[in-house]
Amino acid sequence: MAIVRSILVAAALVAGTAVALAQDRVVYHINDAATQALGGLRNVGNHLDVDPGAKITVVTHANGVDFLMEGAKAPNGTAFAGLVSGLKARGVTFEICEITLRNRNLKKEQFVLEAEFTPSGVVRLAKLQKEGAAYIRP
Repeated sequence: MAIVRSILVAAALVAGTAVALAQDRVVYHINDAATQALGGLRNVGNHLDVDPGAKITVVTHANGVDFLMEGAKAPNGTAFAGLVSGLKARGVTFEICEITLRNRNLKKEQFVLEAEFTPSGVVRLAKLQKEGAAYIRP
């Protein structure tokens, strides 16, 4: 009985690994909110519409962090908060570069709750790509 249980556990682990490996991993890079954020968020939404299982991370640095600030709006007046929270609910991760925060004298409290922080946006981009994530820059 113990051998059968071990075989079943091993089979489940292999199946789980296969599903994880089959899942597309993608990193969207935004470093200028004014020109990239609205289109980038729409791209992420379209991406998930076609591939709902994709694991998407949006990494921001420099002026790209601006769309994740509380109350931020696109040049056309569209509020970013609703778009971000909707994508977060679909599994998207949003990361903000802490070096940018220091360089621009920004505080974590100025950003939407959906945002996470990473020590370096550029290093995070490199690590995600090394781990197999496809790179997209809107």
